[in-house]
Amino acid sequence: MTDSRSATSSPPVELRLWRQFVAVAEELHFGRGALRLHMTQPPLTQAIMSLEATLGLKLFVRTKRSVQLTPAGVALLPEARDLLARAMALPAYARASADGEAGRLRLAFVSTVGFDLLPRWVRAFRERYPKVQLELIEATGDVQLQAFERAEIDAGFMLHSPGFAPSGLASRRIAQEPLLIALPEQSEFATQSRLALDDLLAQPLVIFPRRIVPSLYDAIFAMYHAAGHLPRVAQEAIQMQTIVNLASAGLGVAWVPDSVRQFQRPGVVYRELTAPRGRGRTGVPGCETSLVWPAARANPVLERFVAFIGA
Repeated sequence: MTDSRSATSSPPVELRLWRQFVAVAEELHFGRGALRLHMTQPPLTQAIMSLEATLGLKLFVRTKRSVQLTPAGVALLPEARDLLARAMALPAYARASADGEAGRLRLAFVSTVGFDLLPRWVRAFRERYPKVQLELIEATGDVQLQAFERAEIDAGFMLHSPGFAPSGLASRRIAQEPLLIALPEQSEFATQSRLALDDLLAQPLVIFPRRIVPSLYDAIFAMYHAAGHLPRVAQEAIQMQTIVNLASAGLGVAWVPDSVRQFQRPGVVYRELTAPRGRGRTGVPGCETSLVWPAARANPVLERFVAFIGA
């Protein structure tokens, strides 16, 4: 019986020996195996004996008339074939990785990108670069910034106010859209096709915490302040879908990107607002979504992705 302690401490087997094992196992003949490997039979026989000694088990049953695989040899053959195939593919994979056509991309995203843009891009990018492993992580902007600091993600889609860019990160704007107001269906304003900000200033507000999207949070509050009001925050929630659900429940009104309109939640309606009236008033802010990434980190796969979404 083989000692499990000696088996686990056995030296690694050279790839050459596995190649020789496969040749003999497929030919079931040492002479033909040697011809296939362009070598003479005695060194091949010695190599197989060395492999068996290293493994501490027999791989072949030899007689004067035949060579047969042992059960251990039968079990090892497909694994050895797979090992050799993967070894043969390594140089091409290395070149593809250097060119950004293979590897891994850890991509974070805010929920609003998941409504339309992200599914289309992911599907098309995977079709074009099937050797790239895409890891998708849903995360708010503040969580993404922490993940960048820990080098846990390579890039992320962030929501922010127009022109804002997190410090220390490169960025590419991929969408710009207006903010809409999400109203509970039972609201007195729900039947109006267009509303003015003055109609809604006194309404309770459902909004994301400032730490999630500080630039957009501040822009919304600045609009209220310019109109002489302090927003009455009734409830905070992190995800846009949750915010819309709370608005539909009648907890208040909510400012959401236009793309959220695709989230057709029963009990809520979406409306555009007309420009505020009066001097010094601030218009309804828009919002942007950008792909952001650490400019100092070289990543060929990320370079491919940035070029892909900009095409």
